[in-house]
Amino acid sequence: MAEEKLKLGTKLGFGVGDLGGNLFYTLISFYALYFLTDVAGLAAAAAGTAIMAGKLWDAFADPMVGLLSDRTKSRWGRRRPYLLFGAVPLGFCLALFFWPVGLNDPNTLFWWSLLTFALLNTAYSFVNIPYTSLSPELTPDYHERSSLNGYRFIFAAVGTLCGAALVDPIRNLFPGDVRTGFFAVGILYGFIVAVTAFITGCSVRERPSIEHATSSSLLKSWLDVWKNQPFRIILGTYTLHLVGLAFLTGILKYFFEYVLHEEAAATTAMIFLLVVAMIFIPISVVFSKRFGKVRTYQLALVILAVCSLLVSFFGATWGNGFVFAVMAVAGIGLGFSYVPPFAMSPDAIEVEAKKTGLREEGAYYGLWNFSIKFAQACGVAVLGWALGWAGYVANQQ
Repeated sequence: MAEEKLKLGTKLGFGVGDLGGNLFYTLISFYALYFLTDVAGLAAAAAGTAIMAGKLWDAFADPMVGLLSDRTKSRWGRRRPYLLFGAVPLGFCLALFFWPVGLNDPNTLFWWSLLTFALLNTAYSFVNIPYTSLSPELTPDYHERSSLNGYRFIFAAVGTLCGAALVDPIRNLFPGDVRTGFFAVGILYGFIVAVTAFITGCSVRERPSIEHATSSSLLKSWLDVWKNQPFRIILGTYTLHLVGLAFLTGILKYFFEYVLHEEAAATTAMIFLLVVAMIFIPISVVFSKRFGKVRTYQLALVILAVCSLLVSFFGATWGNGFVFAVMAVAGIGLGFSYVPPFAMSPDAIEVEAKKTGLREEGAYYGLWNFSIKFAQACGVAVLGWALGWAGYVANQQ
């Protein structure tokens, strides 16, 4: 019997959750380090360390959140309670991180930044891990998962575009008061993140046919996940991918402001990148069906690597027009890179579930999010340390 296709409303309801998720991810990737150095006044090396420490703390908490959601029993299911009741705390924590606290002592500012950043990412985990764990639970069909994640990443691209392109226009509503401008961004984006998570929680249902068997202990759950070789390969590749991406997105703002001396052009470049990526996400789904998810992902990584090298070697010499063109081409690679990891990982999870009879998606996605945050921490920390080593001083051309 053919698998039942998911309803359009389910795909849209699931997808909209990643609009807020990628709004959050892009805001933090592009602006967290910049906010701490150029707005809050924290030294670059200290800012990089605060972000790395906050993410590492949260990374170790992620597997626990995943295992907790695996073992949750409620009338709303295993995953939806976290979306429904975690949405508002997440929005609040995002606004709190960008709150213009005005601390002048470097040590106090460091610990405040670290603690609010760790709290923010932990709140995000309580929403995001159950959200990503829903993907294999909504459909067991191989191609339907690609379609489901295609919808998801169209919304993700919209969130990414808004997260990158609207920050400066919102800040500019408060001329001469950059602290209040960033706080306004935190409040507005926190509201959007909370609303989209809540919509997903209200829109989707876990398949009632799933048997929610889990391992007898937390340690055994983690060992079961690590025994899954296809999942390990996908996870390792995606982790390395994100280390590079975190470094590149973090440095982009500095590159335009201090190398090209065109701070406003950073927003234009990000729009080129993300609009093209949004166009190519549905194309990547079609490409994947014909050539496979692995080939799609491989092509994406090659395009991103080549474009990064071109900007590194020729961007400062050939100027904005060249950088904009390369960013547009990089958008193809970015668009092709969104879906494959998230479409392949449920396949690896489902194969193992059929072999063992255990449904431990939360354990898998806890480890998945651990790797994501470890990669982000490494990328941003290396960037902060590199800026400190180079003698970077904020707001000096």
